[in-house]
Amino acid sequence: MAAAPAVRFPVFGLVRLLGLAAAAGILFWAVHFRGGMALSTDEESKLPLFNVHPVMMLIGLVALNGEALLAYKTVPGTKKLKKLVHLAVQFLAMFFSLIGLWAVWKFHDERKIDHLYTLHSWLGLTCFIFFSLQWAAGFWTFWYPGGSRSGRAFLLPWHVFFGIFIYVLAIATSVTGLLEKSIFMQSAKMIERFSTEAMFMNSLGMLLVLLSGLVILAIVSPGPSKIDTYRGSSE
Repeated sequence: MAAAPAVRFPVFGLVRLLGLAAAAGILFWAVHFRGGMALSTDEESKLPLFNVHPVMMLIGLVALNGEALLAYKTVPGTKKLKKLVHLAVQFLAMFFSLIGLWAVWKFHDERKIDHLYTLHSWLGLTCFIFFSLQWAAGFWTFWYPGGSRSGRAFLLPWHVFFGIFIYVLAIATSVTGLLEKSIFMQSAKMIERFSTEAMFMNSLGMLLVLLSGLVILAIVSPGPSKIDTYRGSSE
């Protein structure tokens, strides 16, 4: 079996930098190109309500989730502290994504648009359900009340695998969401194919793909906690 690649560059710093860039990018798009965000709407425009959806989902399931996945390698301190940070940041990610789901559901209701008819919506709902179940299983098994030592040891590799799988699913959902929104706006003649906004959305999608590769590389690469830190979560 091939060994994981040894990383010779500051991958954790790059992950954090690109995660911040992605969060700032979607926020900039919502405010600069799409008129901002709002949790309440008026009769003239409901688009600020929709804009809450991509911002909250990307910050939650991509930026914060990526930080949580690497907490065992990036957070100094005891194993219990690392575990607490991992759980807390993922809970915050889940809370953000719940707001994002509520916003798009309310937007569809108010605009009389059908729910769950696109691949993006199927991926998004699946990702949120899996993420929630993963968090609940992790909390129950590794934090409180805590499973048996053998049970934690059995679940740990599956917990790590599904964590990576759900992160990749979040990236796929985000990219298809950007694609879907861009195509909808081009079809409605709201933007041109080679407009600044269209190119910005494409660039943001490419940034997310690069970010996902670096996050996965950081997880699988050998380091001070490749085995010990993750094993520590089962203790």
